[in-house]
Amino acid sequence: MQSAPRIRRAEEEDALELALLAERTFRSAFESSNTAANMERHCAASYGEALQLVEICESGRETWVVEVDHRLVAYTQLRLDALSSEISGRRPIEVQRFYVDAAHQGTGLANQLMAHALARAEIRRSDVLWLGVWEHNARAQAFYRRWGFEVVGEQIFPVGDDPQRDLVMRLRTAIEQP
Repeated sequence: MQSAPRIRRAEEEDALELALLAERTFRSAFESSNTAANMERHCAASYGEALQLVEICESGRETWVVEVDHRLVAYTQLRLDALSSEISGRRPIEVQRFYVDAAHQGTGLANQLMAHALARAEIRRSDVLWLGVWEHNARAQAFYRRWGFEVVGEQIFPVGDDPQRDLVMRLRTAIEQP
């Protein structure tokens, strides 16, 4: 019997397992739509153990992982006070990464993780959560829309040497303005 999912703050000891999860989930989502060379370049630049360690320890970022049976199966990275030309707010937080391993998709885990991200935004007194999502990732867009995110612009997200178009989506939180 599988243990209940546990959401917790990533620790330094998670860096290697998080790097493997991050690369695996990115490849699962986007490998079929990109060249092998561009995937290799992107993954090498984005998901190594050393980089994950830096991101876990960075004061302007929160990395949250979901653990099931002592294995990481999902994660989100929140960039605090993250600005974008498309976003205005008092304390914007970017959902920089939000991934669930394929074996755990459709289990409600993504909803638990998003609820946690929103709770973190409330604790941080953030008035807006935002993210970029690939224009061709209809499943992710539908998920974010169900949570109340709306498209407010676009940005370029390079995968290797391929400049891809991301939609910028925003969710205003319930935090009252001063």
